[in-house]
Amino acid sequence: MVLSKLKSSAEEYLGVKVHKAVVTVPAYFNDSQRQATKDAATIAGLNVLRIINEPTAGALAYGLGNTEEERNVIIFDLGGGTFDVSALTIEEGVFEVRATAGHTHLGGEDFDSRLVKYFAYEFARKHGLDLRGDNKALRRLRTACERAKCTLSSAMQTSVELVALHGGKDLQAVITRTRFERLNQDLFQKTLDIMQQVMLEAEIPKDDIADVVLIGGSTRIPYIQQMVREFFGKEPSKTVNPDEAVAHGAAIQAAILNDDPSEIISDVVLVDVVPLSLGIKVFGDIMNVIIKRNTAIPTKHTERYRTAVDNQTDIPIMVYEGERTMTADNNLLGEFMMTGVPPLPAGQAKVDVTFAINADGILHVSAVQLITQKKNQLTITSNKGRLSQAEIIRLVRMAESMKHDDEVRREEAVARNDLESMCRHGLRDGRACIRDKCQTLLAWLADPRTNVQTKDILLRLKVLLHMANMKL
Repeated sequence: MVLSKLKSSAEEYLGVKVHKAVVTVPAYFNDSQRQATKDAATIAGLNVLRIINEPTAGALAYGLGNTEEERNVIIFDLGGGTFDVSALTIEEGVFEVRATAGHTHLGGEDFDSRLVKYFAYEFARKHGLDLRGDNKALRRLRTACERAKCTLSSAMQTSVELVALHGGKDLQAVITRTRFERLNQDLFQKTLDIMQQVMLEAEIPKDDIADVVLIGGSTRIPYIQQMVREFFGKEPSKTVNPDEAVAHGAAIQAAILNDDPSEIISDVVLVDVVPLSLGIKVFGDIMNVIIKRNTAIPTKHTERYRTAVDNQTDIPIMVYEGERTMTADNNLLGEFMMTGVPPLPAGQAKVDVTFAINADGILHVSAVQLITQKKNQLTITSNKGRLSQAEIIRLVRMAESMKHDDEVRREEAVARNDLESMCRHGLRDGRACIRDKCQTLLAWLADPRTNVQTKDILLRLKVLLHMANMKL
């Protein structure tokens, strides 16, 4: 409905029919959210030429006339409902995203909600009435709160007055800018935390940032501007209109895709990135990363895998996103089965798995069984099982704090795989002592009561190697 309205407004203004569009989305939108946006545009009668990230579009608006010298830029995008930060390097028309992070449920609406909660409490304290169950009253109050928030961007205090708000009682209250900032302090801090995360991942020192560009209506809040100013030690750039920058950047991208003859447009190249690492589950429940987080897109990577056990005829391809070592700690995106694999000894049957991410940030996974050349593929478009952005940020931070534990678990899984593989080969050995030892070790590994540690596995591996090398 929103896109249909935008389409009709554009047609009315231009006097011609509009069939194509460039659509912007928050940088941390996942595959299913991007696909849903694309589907909505199709339903609205639009052919989506490209989906680009909002902070990247803002960077295009900012940097179109400033592309000669190399400069590092931070795009701080805080709108009505979403928040994104991107670090970019701009040089000779190339806009390269170095790192990006964000939150798809953090913005002006959340600040409004804090004010609504505050005034509802004040109303209850004064009149002894709870208006939270009165939807009509809440709608009136929310509208007044949004207006008060905007006023506080230019004034130190404002009043909220609503006649007969609930139970015949009026609401008359004053809110100061200081109180507003205190009510939203934790939300403001979240934006700062995410900005610090991007700076670390981009590996750009603060002193090397040429400009900080504020886009999105919520960046008009004085505290946000002060916070950014104190963090970088410089005034944010005011060269773009915070409300129009994203649409301006999308128009530039549309002109590029439409082969606009302008010399400025023809020199622009846009390089965006993947927000989370992507990979598949391998033996030992390890996530093998195929495309790393913050890899430039579009991109395509292929990895070769071998069967883990003898006579394996089916190979499950399970696709995950996340930053942890073990698949149990990451998010399953989808899966499919490679069937009809020739029954061969472990390691001889091979499969090439390819991850391809298009310019819209949508993932396509394909696999080819090398002996039979049989193919199978998957496009990650389903909402089922997808993470919220709060969960994504939590998992990234948890991955950093759990790095040592993950490394220990990885070592144990690798050592266990090596021992099990050697034992299976040992079962085919001509010496009875080797076969007996292998059977004993396999039973030990299979016993659920066995508390396996790396040192235990390595000790048994050394014993088996010693026996295998002994001369009879």
